[in-house]
Amino acid sequence: MAITQAMCTSFKVALLNGEMDFSADTTQTFKIALYTSAADLSAATTAYSVTNEVSGTGYSAGGNTLTISANPASTGTTAFLDFADTTWTDATITARGALIYKVGGTNPAVAVLDFGADKTSTAGDFQVQFPTADATNAIVRIATP
Repeated sequence: MAITQAMCTSFKVALLNGEMDFSADTTQTFKIALYTSAADLSAATTAYSVTNEVSGTGYSAGGNTLTISANPASTGTTAFLDFADTTWTDATITARGALIYKVGGTNPAVAVLDFGADKTSTAGDFQVQFPTADATNAIVRIATP
């Protein structure tokens, strides 16, 4: 199994169908779930699943709710948005990657994150820090090739 960082293909289709809304007044909720190295996540991932999701002290299935910290914006020909960093406190877990997904319906996938190696917390904080909200670094960005 492998975790490959990507914006999910089904997410791109959902954007074109108007099924995703990241504006400040949205009623949609987005979450981030953590996964072990046994997970198989990639651009082909279509929805949140409990298969190979981490378990441990301080972590609940489904992960944390995300807060949009930078509303959709653009620079040049790239549109982007950002989420606030999220933390599991007093957690004892090991994760290799994560899935950002929209809550509701089929819990559709947005993006897969690959941490590059197992990351562990032992009775401490496990934090996912999102990159700078700009056209080159934002975690969710759409650019012309």
